[in-house]
Amino acid sequence: MSTAANMASASQDLRFGLTDYVVFVIMLGASAAIGVYFGFFSKSKNTTEEYLRGGKKMKTLPIAISLVASQLSGIAIMSIPAESYTYGFNYIFVVLAMIAVIPILIYIIVPVFYENKVSNCYEYLEMRFNKRTRQLVTATFVMNSFLMLPVYMFIPSLAFSQVTGMNIHLINVMVSSICIFYTMLGGIKAVVWTDVVQGSIMLLSVGAVGVLGTIRSGGISTVIDHASEGGRFNFDFGLDPRIRMSFWSATMGGIFMWTGHIGLNQSCVQRIVSLPSYSHAKKSLIIAGFGFLIIMFFNTVSGIIMFARYFNCDPMIAGLVSKPDKMMPFFVQDIMGHLAGMPGVFISCVFSAALSSLSATLNSLAGVVYFDYIKPRINHTEAKANAIMKLVIVVMGGYCILGGFMVQNFNSILQTVVTITGINTGAVVGVFLLGMFVPRCNAKTAVTSIIFSVVAMIWVIANGQMNFKSGLIKYEVLPNSLDQCEARGLHMIAEVINKTDFTPVTVKPPTGAPVTTAFHSNRDFSLYDISFYWYKVLGTALIFLWAVPMSYIWRPDKNEKQNPKLYSPFVRKFLTLPEADPEAEEVPLRGSNGGEIPHLRIEKEAGLEH
Repeated sequence: MSTAANMASASQDLRFGLTDYVVFVIMLGASAAIGVYFGFFSKSKNTTEEYLRGGKKMKTLPIAISLVASQLSGIAIMSIPAESYTYGFNYIFVVLAMIAVIPILIYIIVPVFYENKVSNCYEYLEMRFNKRTRQLVTATFVMNSFLMLPVYMFIPSLAFSQVTGMNIHLINVMVSSICIFYTMLGGIKAVVWTDVVQGSIMLLSVGAVGVLGTIRSGGISTVIDHASEGGRFNFDFGLDPRIRMSFWSATMGGIFMWTGHIGLNQSCVQRIVSLPSYSHAKKSLIIAGFGFLIIMFFNTVSGIIMFARYFNCDPMIAGLVSKPDKMMPFFVQDIMGHLAGMPGVFISCVFSAALSSLSATLNSLAGVVYFDYIKPRINHTEAKANAIMKLVIVVMGGYCILGGFMVQNFNSILQTVVTITGINTGAVVGVFLLGMFVPRCNAKTAVTSIIFSVVAMIWVIANGQMNFKSGLIKYEVLPNSLDQCEARGLHMIAEVINKTDFTPVTVKPPTGAPVTTAFHSNRDFSLYDISFYWYKVLGTALIFLWAVPMSYIWRPDKNEKQNPKLYSPFVRKFLTLPEADPEAEEVPLRGSNGGEIPHLRIEKEAGLEH
């Protein structure tokens, strides 16, 4: 009997039963039903305001759950445990960075959006700089969405094919279609309420995996012992930026990543500003912060529990699992396969996570494409706008299905995602912070700094990828073995190993040539070798590095009045604004419709141009 056949028979034990399929279909059915309800039966107006912002009447808790769900794509539920399993527990610092991010959002970024009454975060850039800045950043959002959407959808299909043996692309088509259906019909309300259902499924299943996994691995102390022995708790506090993930790269990268993904990305800002007031947004963000920390902590820990379960008996070396991103479904089937319906709940959870990211991105992408690219060129009516936005969603969904064929070639999906978003997330965070913090920077400095940052990041990332290709950077995973399969009672893996023709999947030992690995480097320092977690920090730094000196060359217009509402609350104290005199009041402030000078009465809502 060949190794392939052994593996097939071994993994046949780990298959979906009828109950699992029923659970899975119910979850997808519930999502579709919510779309039908908001599309056909909900008594709301057929306007773009209603479709994109729920008529600005959304409730605090559903939005908080929705924000958490949108950050937990299938990537979080499949790839983060894989990260802890292969490279250790350092990812926890990326999670803890959220503690610093929530105050940044609440006190620095979100007040500016509310006071300027923006519904699209890129509108702010037009008020603060000019239309070209907005178009540039919008283009990067559209580009990112194009790159990320197929990844969001492909990961759950990967999990599903691992446990059912179905063709990956067939699953992709089915599930993408359901997501496109409810997003297209129900708008933001359907997106948020399906997130609430899906968020609950996620919390339930991630918690269950953590608890059951710990019990099956021998209890908390055993998990800690095995993880320490296997080097999974070796934290790196060194300052070398080439280390794949140190305390510094994880924390700094995490702060810039979450700020960009939640506070300055239209798919999340759209939800935050659909709340009735700033105080609702503040509460919602605090709840979301706690929810995020709880679920992400469980996700990161489940990789450690998984390692303790397969300590010295690695299914990847045994050839049962082809890559780390497929470890989580294998683990779930192993520890929960005997409980009817539990694997179904977990796979539903991965799908829920993916669908929430996909639907949020599709909904906000439709709004951005329509308002920034289509509306200026057509005769706008509400009905026409809604029809076009629905069409955009269908077209993008079709593209997602095709993109799945590309994604299947990636090795570590988490690394791929962080690298792709590293191209422009730093520039986007940088230009928003530039607008809110540095009054002397004008539109010309903003536009050129975005171009400078994105071009420089493409150069750094492309060279980094070439170093990977040529073997100068090799991220070998932490070691594991197959020594104790019998002793630890993992009979399914032991059976595969004991077959006569078994050959383990080995990692080639490094040659003597200088190389940068995940944990150290003996090469001369090169910017191209830096860890992908630094990309967002570098991208943001490049914006300031270019814009601040250039603001002394392209000086701001002396006669232009500064509107304090366009700056972060604590920056306003430092603005030098003219004394209020009758003549000055005649001059309309930039971004304002005139009237009283807003710095005297910031609380009073001045009608701002849209």
